[in-house]
Amino acid sequence: MRRLIQAVPLVFGASVVTWILIHAAPGDPIVALAGEDGDAGYYAMMRERFGLDRPLHEQLFVYLGRLLQGDLGFSYRQNRSAVGVILDQLPATLLLMVPALAIATVIGISVGTLAAARKNSALDNTARTATLLGHAVPVFWLSQVLLLLFALRFDWFPVQGRNDARADYEGLRAVLDVAHHMVLPIVALVTVYVPPIMRVTRAAVIENLDEMYIRAARARGQSRRRVLIRHALPNAMLPIVTVIGSQIGFMFAGSVLVETVFAWPGLGRLLLSAILARDFAIITAMLLMLSVTIILMNLITDLVYSLLDPRVRHGT
Repeated sequence: MRRLIQAVPLVFGASVVTWILIHAAPGDPIVALAGEDGDAGYYAMMRERFGLDRPLHEQLFVYLGRLLQGDLGFSYRQNRSAVGVILDQLPATLLLMVPALAIATVIGISVGTLAAARKNSALDNTARTATLLGHAVPVFWLSQVLLLLFALRFDWFPVQGRNDARADYEGLRAVLDVAHHMVLPIVALVTVYVPPIMRVTRAAVIENLDEMYIRAARARGQSRRRVLIRHALPNAMLPIVTVIGSQIGFMFAGSVLVETVFAWPGLGRLLLSAILARDFAIITAMLLMLSVTIILMNLITDLVYSLLDPRVRHGT
């Protein structure tokens, strides 16, 4: 509860900073909405309609007042509430992010643990090389390579979208069609987000393998596999949980680029289109929701810490 209360000023500060940065950016949302050929009277009418004719500090106070009532703003571009627009696109993004994070977690922990158990072996050297390459490869570039190679060159996967607009699939065929479109975007996300999990897992497990309780377990006749899975890995979970939690925010940022390349109808493409259209309500609401998500993930990480290690719970 104490950490939840401490998160309130963080959310407030994030909302204020986000609003100020967006409104300080160049560009006129009314011109973006109405076009550059409109007359001054029409522009003035539109600004008055959306409250953009007021001084910035008044607009900020109005925004904060509505925010306290749960109103994240109105999208003048789509003529509906910002929350409604975001909720429409959220399932598509979760459809990529959830399996991508799950797969990246399983691969990262598994390979990182095996690399730690076989330190300086061929497997370990390969894993470390893959980690370096994964950190160096931009997800936007990787997405384009996958698209050019496996969609355009070999024609194994669809080029873009979430389903085949030319077909009217139903039931299982519709599910398989969506899954077929998901493969390349998920591969791009997994390839980029496995390395940090793998690197942290390897380092944490190696550190625990040098502890006295591991030597004691081995001296009692426990197999190397049992010691690794039952003792070393569980005690290495604290830094692993931290890096997994941090990947959620980074994965959302990566999804903006991945969804743009593959024309995936999710939050990433929505944010990009809102930026181009100067749709302040959508931009502010999405960045605020991202800030809240990151703060909540930190709270959840702290909770998992206390479950994994009671010393954290009691402050010892």
